[in-house]
Amino acid sequence: MSKKILCKKLNRELPSLISPPMPGPKGIEIMNSVSAEAWEMWKSHQTTLINEKHLDMSDSKNREWLQNQMDKFFNNEDYESASGFKALE
Repeated sequence: MSKKILCKKLNRELPSLISPPMPGPKGIEIMNSVSAEAWEMWKSHQTTLINEKHLDMSDSKNREWLQNQMDKFFNNEDYESASGFKALE
């Protein structure tokens, strides 16, 4: 049975991540405050941003920008969305 946390993105008690999604304090912070469901949502959005904006992830400025977008995404702030993306209805 997985541990449950209050997800700051979805504002519900949901199953947590099993392990930190990245190394260091940031990974631990995410594991303790973001649900597995919200992390999956972010991974999908992140992939869309990387592809649409042609981000070179070997460039530290692009990684920093994407990290900033992730923080905004999880804190329910205004974050960058893909301009060419149309959600299926």
